Amino acid sequence: MSATAPSARFAGRTILVTGGSGFIGSAVIRHLLRDSGARIVNVDKLTYAASPAALAAIEDHPAYAFHRQCICEADGLRAIFARHQPDAVMHLAAESHVDRSIDGPGDFIQTNIVGTFTLLQEALRHYRGLPPQRARGFRFLHVSTDEVFGSLGPDGLFSESSPYQPNSPYSASKASSDHLVRAWHETYGLPTLVTNCSNNYGPYQFPEKLIPHMIIKGLAGEPLPVYGDGGNIRDWLHVEDHARALGLVLERGAVGATYTIGGRSERSNLAVVEQICDALDALRPAPDGRSRRSLIRFVADRPGHDRRYAIDPAGIERELGWSPAASFEAALRDTIGWYVDHADWWRGILAGGYAAERIGGHAAPQAADA
Repeated sequence: MSATAPSARFAGRTILVTGGSGFIGSAVIRHLLRDSGARIVNVDKLTYAASPAALAAIEDHPAYAFHRQCICEADGLRAIFARHQPDAVMHLAAESHVDRSIDGPGDFIQTNIVGTFTLLQEALRHYRGLPPQRARGFRFLHVSTDEVFGSLGPDGLFSESSPYQPNSPYSASKASSDHLVRAWHETYGLPTLVTNCSNNYGPYQFPEKLIPHMIIKGLAGEPLPVYGDGGNIRDWLHVEDHARALGLVLERGAVGATYTIGGRSERSNLAVVEQICDALDALRPAPDGRSRRSLIRFVADRPGHDRRYAIDPAGIERELGWSPAASFEAALRDTIGWYVDHADWWRGILAGGYAAERIGGHAAPQAADA
């Protein structure tokens, strides 16, 4: 739906989105501006993984505002709440790369835990100052990950009742933020919702993540490093399906509830890499005619690498009517085609200093500064 004829969903409401210039956050903002009548306030620190280009088409939209702001800084957040008077918060700002959390966990503790605490405090301050009618409609949606649940065996699925067993600094920091959100609901009455999603993929994903990393290296004819035996399994969710789900949770989710969001698309890492190789061979055959599968190299596994994730999305399917629309095979081909066609975007990231090298191989983090 065009920006000139928006849906009645969220009409007249202002939604503050943290991390809106990131991969998932930008998809959420595009979705809301396209398919709702919401006003969007994007609060983003613009760290290395942010992609302002993902929002270039809407940066002049009359219902969109941007503030460069760290969520750990209470004064700046307070001023934004006071200025825009949001009716809801969608909290997506986070450090999210497991390998980086292994080498440098401090940033993850600061952003994911301290930042979430600071945002909760400012959201609670704002909520308590709202008139009763607006307060009844206020929501704080916290977007999290399936990694907080740890590693599955060969059977079973994560659900809303799964116990927390985080195994990496990243997942531990996200588990901590989930618990904070629940505590602010139970203790202070803040109307919160929590979602835990499976692995996302799609356009504008920073090249450190598996799918874009392999696409870019495959196009360059470079070795494709696969951890361990490649048998680690992930459930894949297209970012546009995820954005749609988050909009529904915010609109109709039960206060205090958790929703697990997955794509019902379990694949081993090796199978995903092989599919990328085959698609690249069809789109951009190698000059020597060799299959890119020949570039696959098995490397030492990541410390604490969870073996399998898989989500049961039955709750959100049943309660909110959501289901993933994207077929993994078709959507992955489209994603690969997007990276082939938008080489200027990721080449700009490489030119800016991102080395596309392995990190996260340290068994212990570097010492914290005194």
